[in-house]
Amino acid sequence: MLFDTHIFVGVDPSGGRKPFTYAAFDAQGRLLTLADGVMDDVLAYLGGQQEALVAVNAPLRPNSGLVRETRQSLPLLHQSGRAQDMRLAEHSLRERGINVAATPARREYCSAWVQDGFDFYRRMAELGYQPHAQGKLARIFRETHPQACFAVLLGQLPLSRSSLEGRLQRQLILYEQGLRIRDPMDFFEELTRHKLLKGYLPLDLLYTPEQLDALAAAHTAWLAGTKPFETSLIGDPEEGQITLPASELKSKY
Repeated sequence: MLFDTHIFVGVDPSGGRKPFTYAAFDAQGRLLTLADGVMDDVLAYLGGQQEALVAVNAPLRPNSGLVRETRQSLPLLHQSGRAQDMRLAEHSLRERGINVAATPARREYCSAWVQDGFDFYRRMAELGYQPHAQGKLARIFRETHPQACFAVLLGQLPLSRSSLEGRLQRQLILYEQGLRIRDPMDFFEELTRHKLLKGYLPLDLLYTPEQLDALAAAHTAWLAGTKPFETSLIGDPEEGQITLPASELKSKY
């Protein structure tokens, strides 16, 4: 277990006017920060931390061709497109029924937000953050994936992240983990017949999809730091491993 001085940060570089959303918990699971901004805003926050474990919702690097090289030994994925142009971690998630985007082998073929993720990891390294490894490190980063995190915590595929019910479900998943965040059931206590008829929904009690993804990453970082045996790693260490908040993964979700 890490010392109590550590904080546990989740970063979601999903794009938009303020493309980076980030959340931080202390060792007791108390929410310290939930904000959005540009890359420099997050790096300024991380640069001010003495000890932190950061989980990022973005691929660490392009794929190195492992799926193509070992395709004969991997289960066939019945999906269209360039099915071999992905990382081993992404193949493993798809094999389990968790549909995630593939990371191409060339940077220029990657989405803009994925390229931002590559740059973010590089700039974290310049601040002294290192990939998770054996031994005690003050500044650590890991890769994770929000859709996969919610799936393994729930034990099945979650509802759409953009829907009202999906946001409620995701917030409840995190709340049930013991995190000190808003109770999503308060939404229903505030929902009256009059408000529903007028369309005045108490949406301020719910987190946005980007905030929920950042919170899921922060929770995964918290587990990796405080209860590492309740996490799993999938993928190849050289190509990029994804940390998930469960000690065992189901064969199908």
